[in-house]
Amino acid sequence: MMITKEDLTQAILDLKTSQSKTDEQMKKTDEQMKKTDARLDRVAKLVGNISNNQGDIAEEFFWNTISSSPILNGIKYDSSHKNAHKRIGDIEDEYDILMVNGKDIAIIEVKYKAHTKDIKRLINEKYTNFKKLYLEYKNYHHHLALASFNINDDVKKMAKENNVLLLQRKGDLIETI
Repeated sequence: MMITKEDLTQAILDLKTSQSKTDEQMKKTDEQMKKTDARLDRVAKLVGNISNNQGDIAEEFFWNTISSSPILNGIKYDSSHKNAHKRIGDIEDEYDILMVNGKDIAIIEVKYKAHTKDIKRLINEKYTNFKKLYLEYKNYHHHLALASFNINDDVKKMAKENNVLLLQRKGDLIETI
């Protein structure tokens, strides 16, 4: 079968038409994807805000409770500090709540829902940084605590194994576990 010049010309025209339709469809798909991406960005921001709000609620609850009754695990503290932030060189950290007396300091991390990774982070990162950032407390007894509205059994077990106090809401109060 012989392909004529006219057949070849028609095939090229058909291919151009088909390519134009494909290009138009791709353009519409790209526009729809941009709209979908914008929606996903708004949803992600909303979910992030909800999570931050829950964290803020937990921090406010524990701060109000601890600062009004500065006794933790039988130790009375003279002062409480909220969102203590410090930087020395390239080491920087923030601590949700610090409680201090003349010989003890409690380092309290607050989470809406506690996970074992929070205890690991408290011990391995936050406390390690604390010892470098707050040299004025090096001779104090250091007490690590994790405060949360929700604490599962794995967290309780890990906290006990690592001598980390757990603070949990009990009605309008907190209790030490």
